[in-house]
Amino acid sequence: MRRELPPLAEVRRITQKKRDAWWTVLLVDPVATPLVRITAMRTKITPNQITWGAFLLGLASAACFALGDWRWLIAGALVYHLSFIFDCMDGKLARLTGQGSVFGAWLDFVFDRIRVMVCGIALMAGQYQRTDDTVYIWLALAVIGLDTLRYINSLEIFKIRHSMRKQIKARMREARRAENSTELAFMEDLLRNNPEADVEHDLRRTATADEGTGAPPQAQVIDLHQEFRHRFPVYLRVRSFLLRHRIRSHLVSGVEFQMGVFIVGPLLDVVIEATLVSGALLLVFELAIIYKLLLSTRDFTRTIDSFEREAVTEAA
Repeated sequence: MRRELPPLAEVRRITQKKRDAWWTVLLVDPVATPLVRITAMRTKITPNQITWGAFLLGLASAACFALGDWRWLIAGALVYHLSFIFDCMDGKLARLTGQGSVFGAWLDFVFDRIRVMVCGIALMAGQYQRTDDTVYIWLALAVIGLDTLRYINSLEIFKIRHSMRKQIKARMREARRAENSTELAFMEDLLRNNPEADVEHDLRRTATADEGTGAPPQAQVIDLHQEFRHRFPVYLRVRSFLLRHRIRSHLVSGVEFQMGVFIVGPLLDVVIEATLVSGALLLVFELAIIYKLLLSTRDFTRTIDSFEREAVTEAA
């Protein structure tokens, strides 16, 4: 069987995320995307089957780690990276062929968490057997705990941001029912779609648009990261640079943490050092996200208060 598929450049556009971890962008996508095109063109393999393949390779990596010897550490690191390439391929294949499913997303998430847990225990158990150093027992707990913390924190922050947006949209719908109000857009989305955007210029243009010009109304822009950007003006320039290369500003996330622990550490035989550095950097970036969320909730409160003041003014 041979499917007709678009050229590789178009496959990249369809399958690759607009923002992704730098490890994925630089070290995985150049391999995974061509493999996805070949897989879709020449086989009947489904995304869920690739998810299972990534999981089984993860277990093979754990078996290598458990043996403890430096040769098996190198083998485990290489197999783990191959497992991660497969893990990235399932989503790309789903987007390319339209075979994605809710169950497939659940399966991918659960297998990822199991893979990290099993590989973390196997890696540290192998090193404990090799050295009799009890610090590896604590590191195993730390790896599992930090991976769990990262994904719980990510989920909760997503829920809070979704809730804030939902409340703001509800207020805007009420305003539109009262009068012919403008549409609504969030600055974060505008910047994601256009990394070159001039934030201050766009906000001024929105504020002064349509005053006697007869032009169609501009979308009202809600900026829930205004205070954070004012405190850290360099952030926007760095973020725009990274987005132009598809790299998200969260430079040490769950992906980079796993790669540090399961690839860099075993390859260089510095498991303790790589785990400590990766864990510390993960915590720094998680705290930065939490701080950014705190400032965002203040912007949200000010936005809601402004709606209240406008309602009181109109009523008066």
